[in-house]
Amino acid sequence: MNIYPLPELIALRATWQAGGLKVVFTNGIFDLLHVGHVRYLTAARALGDRLIVAINSDESTRQLKGSLRPIVPEAERATIVAALRCVDAVTIFNERTAEAVVASLAPDLYVKGGDYGQGTTFDAARLPEARVVQALGGEVQILPFSEGHATTRLIERIVVRYGGEGNADGRGLGG
Repeated sequence: MNIYPLPELIALRATWQAGGLKVVFTNGIFDLLHVGHVRYLTAARALGDRLIVAINSDESTRQLKGSLRPIVPEAERATIVAALRCVDAVTIFNERTAEAVVASLAPDLYVKGGDYGQGTTFDAARLPEARVVQALGGEVQILPFSEGHATTRLIERIVVRYGGEGNADGRGLGG
């Protein structure tokens, strides 16, 4: 499996760099993987030779999203993301932001979704990692946001359909 502790990933990144490969990096929670995530990660990978995804730990996710998140534990989220064909390496980080991971890996390109800005213009307050990438000589690119596809919306849809005493057809949640 292509899930690495950061020290091992740093060494792998060095071999990719020595081989002249362009490394793209992104990070996120990826709690309930949906089509928006898959489209985003596929587009990110198309921008380089290797894609590294840093996943927020459970504790980091709770700090950002509240006590009810994540729904899926970090090891499972990492396994699911790592299984995607477009992803070359995954690591898990505990901090609130991925600044330290970015500083350690010095990616050629840092990519985030359109909810963080547009084109090469990003919201610096919401994306401190971008400043780190730029200081290291890398580039930042914002990919278009996949409207209607967000984990929060998916959770809301599940709650509406399955909340309360069973679901609309009376069969309950089942298995």
